[in-house]
Amino acid sequence: MTASRLTAVILAFGLLPSLALAHPGHETPGFVAGLLHPLTGLDHLLAILAVGGWAAATRRAGSWRVPAAFATGMLAGALLGLAGLRLPAAELLIALSLLVFGSLMMLRRTLALTPACVLAGGLALFHGYAHGAELPASADTVAWLSGMVTATVLLHLAGAALALASRRHPLGLRLAGAAVAAAGGGLLLGL
Repeated sequence: MTASRLTAVILAFGLLPSLALAHPGHETPGFVAGLLHPLTGLDHLLAILAVGGWAAATRRAGSWRVPAAFATGMLAGALLGLAGLRLPAAELLIALSLLVFGSLMMLRRTLALTPACVLAGGLALFHGYAHGAELPASADTVAWLSGMVTATVLLHLAGAALALASRRHPLGLRLAGAAVAAAGGGLLLGL
C-alpha cells in the first residue's frame, strides 16, 4: 500500500461518522448505538485507530496487550462517566492522546510493554469517560457498553491492519501518525 493510499484510507475513516449518522434508527440506546458511538467523534476514532496501528507496528510479542489496555481503560472510563464522577481536564487529555499516539506512530517509537499499556489504558480512561457521560439515562447500559467495546476492538484491528499493510511503505504509517498528531495539536490549540 502506498503512503498516499494509506493516508487516504485514514482520512476516509474520518468520514465514517457522518455517513453512519446519515441513516435513521441510530437513536436507540442499545448495542447499535454503543457500536456507533466511537465513530461519532473524530478524536475518538483517530485515537483508537492509532493505538491499533502503533501496537502492530512495534512487531513484538504481546503487543496486542496495548489495544487491550486501551479497550479496558475506555470501559473503566465509561463506567466512571455513567456513575456521574467527574474527571478533570478530560477534553484536554483526549486531545493530548491524539498528539501522543500520533507522535509515537510517526516516530516509530517503541515503549516497554508495561509503560505502553499504562499509557494506552490511562489515556483511554478519558475517552471512555466522555462516552459514558453522554449515555442517555434510558439506555440499556450493558448492551450499549458492549457495543462501544466491540467497536473499539474492531477499530484497533483496522488500525493494526493498516499498519501491517504499510510494512513495505513505512512512510505511510509515519504520515498517518503525523496526521493524527496534527489533529491532536489542532484540538489542543482550540481548547
